[in-house]
Amino acid sequence: MHTTTSERQPHVAHPNLTRADAQRRSELLKTHAYNVTIDLTDGAGNPGGDTFRSRSVVTFDCTAPGESTFIDIVAERLNEVTLNGEPVDVSAYTPETGIVLPALAEHNELVVDADCRYTNTGEGLHRFVDPSDNQTYLYTQFETANANLMMACFDQPDLKATWTFAVTAPEGWQVISNGTPAATTEAEGGAVTTTFETTKPMSPYITALIAGPFHVVRDEHDGIKLGIYCRASLAPHLDADEIFEVTKQGFDFLQELFDFRYPFGKYDQLFVPEFNFGAMENAGAITFRDDYVFQSKVTEYRLERRAETILHEMAHMWFGDLVTMKWWDDLWLNESFATFASVHCQAEATKYKTAWTTFANVEKTWAYDQDTKSTTHPIAADMVDVQAVEVNFDGITYAKGASVLKQLVAYVGQDAFFAALREYFKKFQYSNTRLADLLAELEKASGRDLSWWAQQWLETSQVNTLRPLIETDDDGTVTSFRIEQTAVPEHPTLRTHRLAVGAYELQDGALVRTKRVELDVEGELTDVPELVGDKRAALYLVNDDDLAYAKIRFDEQSLGFLLENIDKFTESLPRALCWGAAWDMTRDAEMRARDYVALVLRGIGSEQTMSVIQSLLAQAQGALVQYADPQWSPQGAAQLADFAWAQLQEAEGGSDLQTVWARAFASAAATDEQLDRLAAISNGDEVIDGLPMDIDNRWALLTPLVAAGRAGDAEIDAALAADPGDVAQRKAATARALRATAEAKAEAWRAVVESDELTNYLHEATAAGFYSWRQYELTRPYRDRYFDALDEVWKSRSSAIAQQTTELMFPRLIEQQTVDAADAWIAGPDHSPAQARLVAEARDGIVRALRAREKDAS
Repeated sequence: MHTTTSERQPHVAHPNLTRADAQRRSELLKTHAYNVTIDLTDGAGNPGGDTFRSRSVVTFDCTAPGESTFIDIVAERLNEVTLNGEPVDVSAYTPETGIVLPALAEHNELVVDADCRYTNTGEGLHRFVDPSDNQTYLYTQFETANANLMMACFDQPDLKATWTFAVTAPEGWQVISNGTPAATTEAEGGAVTTTFETTKPMSPYITALIAGPFHVVRDEHDGIKLGIYCRASLAPHLDADEIFEVTKQGFDFLQELFDFRYPFGKYDQLFVPEFNFGAMENAGAITFRDDYVFQSKVTEYRLERRAETILHEMAHMWFGDLVTMKWWDDLWLNESFATFASVHCQAEATKYKTAWTTFANVEKTWAYDQDTKSTTHPIAADMVDVQAVEVNFDGITYAKGASVLKQLVAYVGQDAFFAALREYFKKFQYSNTRLADLLAELEKASGRDLSWWAQQWLETSQVNTLRPLIETDDDGTVTSFRIEQTAVPEHPTLRTHRLAVGAYELQDGALVRTKRVELDVEGELTDVPELVGDKRAALYLVNDDDLAYAKIRFDEQSLGFLLENIDKFTESLPRALCWGAAWDMTRDAEMRARDYVALVLRGIGSEQTMSVIQSLLAQAQGALVQYADPQWSPQGAAQLADFAWAQLQEAEGGSDLQTVWARAFASAAATDEQLDRLAAISNGDEVIDGLPMDIDNRWALLTPLVAAGRAGDAEIDAALAADPGDVAQRKAATARALRATAEAKAEAWRAVVESDELTNYLHEATAAGFYSWRQYELTRPYRDRYFDALDEVWKSRSSAIAQQTTELMFPRLIEQQTVDAADAWIAGPDHSPAQARLVAEARDGIVRALRAREKDAS
């Protein structure tokens, strides 16, 4: 790897707190209160430079006076550190070790005055300058253990305390934290200091500070003061009414469901720039990525996903913020519960009544993909340190966990499940718990022993496959109906599945369910006697209603019928389950990629659920790029593009379908004729009535042309000139990396791998354009360079950027040589286990693709 000092910003090694150290500190300490003062100015009322002043006063008790401990802080400079009025020796301080606190008293007061550094990586206190108006915006992101980038704290979830923040900021800025502003005073130089009310006890990772010249819309609901914030330049695009509607519906539903009033006073939702995640559940001050303030026309699916995110973070106010896991081993429970609760609320209390269809099609697909990799892990994972946690925000933690909770609800009964939660919130409010605490309440409410459930579902890995085995007599009467359960040899656990089997028939051209049987599937074979003696149905669907977490397959007759009639279902959920099973079969090399694409083209026209339509198109394109024989895939792409063009001609102007089909045509265009047409639309020579040339559509049409060598710098510069805001700058960064020249690839490689100058979003956008299915030969030379650079990337970059580089720059060359190179690197010494996991997951994707391509070519 080549780099120079002049290219690099200083990088400070971040502490990697271990579970063992956290447990020792928890046994020793009881934290009471933090008083934190932050100065965001330069002393003259203007935004500060690269650093800010941070002063923390911490009161805490020690159970063993005379012992020592440490407090976490990543500081540029320590100005003052005193413990109980006496100076603390900080000569040996490093960010990795924190500040050592010797000879603790029974009751302690610690003062840490420091200068800390703003970040541009989306961690700690992130600073962003809006290119639209040159305004500065700041926000915090502290999960998993990044609060110490802004202030001295015992940065682990089970050392809760109250928090009082006082923040000095330029006049005219909005300043938001967890508490309600209690007082505002003018500071030196025309700045303003805002002091906030003391919070309830909470963990450091859910505290927050957001500041800048934000646009704000306020409302109130059921006594809760509501605020929605975004950058001033985004104010014309903020659909506050839609966001407030979902928010109010969520509060009405969840407060009644949990029988516990929202506990944190006011409720602010802040849409902030360059946010690494979808959102973060800071108590009373929820931050969202401001891509959710839509600057272009979006489909109903995007609105549905934003609503799910809003409700997910709201559910965390109870599960995660009010009651918090003791350590990150139970991260899954926080995230799984919030996912389950948000979809449940969507389906029951909002206009998104098909939310469980989206869950089956999106979340569970994510879970099945993650769970079938070599890096699969139990839901209740063994989180030995913070780095292990940071790579565990995955499909198992979120989607598999939520799927398993959904099955648990079916097993214990919905009434008992929510009765247990109500008791749990009352009993453990403002404290920390382990999984056993929740299971105890569930057992009490349901009267069922759940020890087996935890062992089967939380402590084991991988996913079972369920398949119907059906025998009939000569006249078509079912004489035997059994469900076969299998597991992979590496993870041979057979589980108990609560599920339903649906029998479907064609009636007046519609595929409708004629019988439903709900049962527990256990062991290798389970009889379904309720279906014996019936006339054989046209289609049997195992896991109808999507109660269980398992991959499903079809008997031969049902599969043949499905392939010809998938478009005839009257309900969205069973059709989504069948789509999901077909995609599983494609990924598992049981169905040819070209047959899956043909199935999509046959059935997608009947879909009405936008989430399913968009997922199917993404999967069809994924099948062409990854799983299809490369000798056939250009032909398949051309077929998909022609189909998309035909659908585009029929779509209503201005409709969601018109937008979806236009972008599908652009991304799949493969022939010269298709690319000529795409170029004509992109440059305005051909106009599609009703299709807005907004920022998303403009770049969606242009970037495939850049990747195909049909457009370059001139077209990129022109598109950027039309809208020079931060979204367009990110899209331009992707397009520049996609230019079909060796020079463009070298430039992108240097920017992403060898330099530390890009912000987190521009880094991600550039990496996203490095590989393209149209340009494999251009990127082949970087396979060895990637593996040579990995260790240095992990050591020298922040956690977020190191993970992003490792994942996005993995060579997407579907060749055995890529697998061999990954295996050789993984076998080497001294790699970070967290990084090795990311590499192994990417390697597994290549292995899967090679198998699928072999199947497709057969």
